[in-house]
Amino acid sequence: MHLGFIGFGEAAFELASGLNEQGIQKMKAYDPLWNVPEYSELIQNRAMVSNVTIVESSEEIMKDVEAVIVAVPAHKALEVSEQLMSHVNNKCLYIDVSAANPNVKKQISLNINNSGGKFVDAAMMGPLPVYKHRVPILASGDGTDVFIEMMSVYGMNIEKVSEVPGEATAAKLIRSIYMKGIVGLYIELLEAAQHFNVESLVIDSLSETINGRTFEETMNRLVTGTALHATRRSIELGGTIDMLESAKIDSSMAIAAKAKIEKLASLNLKDKYHGEKPAHWRQVIEAFKVTN
Repeated sequence: MHLGFIGFGEAAFELASGLNEQGIQKMKAYDPLWNVPEYSELIQNRAMVSNVTIVESSEEIMKDVEAVIVAVPAHKALEVSEQLMSHVNNKCLYIDVSAANPNVKKQISLNINNSGGKFVDAAMMGPLPVYKHRVPILASGDGTDVFIEMMSVYGMNIEKVSEVPGEATAAKLIRSIYMKGIVGLYIELLEAAQHFNVESLVIDSLSETINGRTFEETMNRLVTGTALHATRRSIELGGTIDMLESAKIDSSMAIAAKAKIEKLASLNLKDKYHGEKPAHWRQVIEAFKVTN
């Protein structure tokens, strides 16, 4: 197996370290910062630890490799594919693990396909320092089956989403709405709880409410229940916002939530379901679609 990396930051390093332990010996990487004084030592040290050869150009990576893993910042992913198009051939599997959005992934796929290569949109769904090469990966694109066949033997944990480039990344980015958004909510909640000296009361109450059911059960209950009581709950959030502002605590998350719930209230689902809540969150989301 001869594997290349474009970009040798933390993601590529952790993948390479794990794959080296699985016996892949022929790995090389190019990073545009390889000769920048502030970064070159770190890159060389990572290469030494993971048994990776650092080369001086991205074009050199494409020579003789069976697959190349492109681990660059999202805003650079399309540009990199354009630079490498002329070096891609029908023996090369191009795996993009960047967080570029689905439309960009589709454009990259076209670049690679037009050059004769196969493309994989690979979305890594866990912390790389913990999982290394075994990080759960969602994959889509015309090269997904080859990717799974090629890398599963080395212990990589890859799940096929579809043949459509961008769908794997869509799942990752949508998941981030919760995983990143909830941190903002936590910070606002904890800042307020500490200010009013009620941390234990708030955390214990939320734990009792949430811990007894699965995530999906709780999500469905909160969404459908709020569809029934949206007006009252938006008013309650208004009181929360007033309290936070009087304490000079940032209330941006609560303000955003209130606006979303006010939109839910405008759908009048309480009347549509004759005073009962919808049975499933899908019914709520379908109602939103009509107004968008």
